[in-house]
Amino acid sequence: MNLALTYPWVLALIPLALLPLAFAIQRRQGYPSLAGVEPDGLSRAVDIGLHLLGALAILSLLAAIGGLHLKGQTVERVGEGSHVVLLLDRSSSMDETFAGKQATETEASKSSVARELMREFINRRDHDRFGVAAFSTMAMPVLPITSHKDAVLGAVDAITRPGLAYTNVGQGLALALSMHEADPTAASRAILLVSDGAAVIDRRVQERLREQIAKRPVNLYWLYLRTAGAPGIFDPPREGVPDTPQAMPERHLNLFFQSLKVPYRAFEAENPEAIADAIEEIDKLERNPIRYQERIPEIDLSDLAYGIAAATLLLLLLAKLAEVRLETGGALTRSGAAGTVAATRQATDNETKRLKEAA
Repeated sequence: MNLALTYPWVLALIPLALLPLAFAIQRRQGYPSLAGVEPDGLSRAVDIGLHLLGALAILSLLAAIGGLHLKGQTVERVGEGSHVVLLLDRSSSMDETFAGKQATETEASKSSVARELMREFINRRDHDRFGVAAFSTMAMPVLPITSHKDAVLGAVDAITRPGLAYTNVGQGLALALSMHEADPTAASRAILLVSDGAAVIDRRVQERLREQIAKRPVNLYWLYLRTAGAPGIFDPPREGVPDTPQAMPERHLNLFFQSLKVPYRAFEAENPEAIADAIEEIDKLERNPIRYQERIPEIDLSDLAYGIAAATLLLLLLAKLAEVRLETGGALTRSGAAGTVAATRQATDNETKRLKEAA
């Protein structure tokens, strides 16, 4: 156990715990004779117990005053999971419904639906570590890769804030990859891109993305929230529409991801049920053995020490109140004293009689 004290100087006072062992706990009282009284093991045990309780009370108070605690530590765990960066599209179109309309009380926006399903995904991934990034006109780091789920859930909740107009997916991907590069631990890594559209990625940005992925490969997932009437990522160009990134950005972004030579899956969702199915499929795919460090916080034991001290002092107080005391003149002060005196006299008479018979 990693026990420690906030104020170690209290250790110098530990010899005080020997005082109850050196001195009597109860008041000593004189009696005419105890020669006729047989040895009482129970009384002896109670006497020893009271001495030990006194020592324990002092030790508990010293521990509480000294700030007794269990030191925080880092423990290595083994589980199943990944390090996942959630890359969230915050363009203004995410605030619309799947029908391309303004959200209402009866029909939620794409960002709200995605938020609720991602919260479920995070909550059922016990051993994953998550990071959160967002993008619209610029990439926005939200939360570095962490095992603190409350912080991750709070970051995901922020995606319902009003977004901006543009979709700069290239910068968002570069940011997500850099978050994995900053994480030195060895683990399976994944990026989950949640977006309802795409934009043309500059050639120079594409090359930088290829270099980043070559340094640290990741599993890449694209959850495409398709608005009604929008082109699909798997659809071939219609007649008269040029097959170019400018004309069909979603299709060509999918082709670019396929060319990265990393495990890649794209999911096209046109309603909340399709999003749920896609996230469930990703949950099944990202089940790899993982070693991770879990930080166990410091545990304060001062309250426990104060409680033990209070309990022992209460027992000592009850023992003190249970004493039968004699007045100066020899009369007993409590009910039942007459019986005690009679017993003492009877013991004395028996002893006198035994001596006479022996003579």
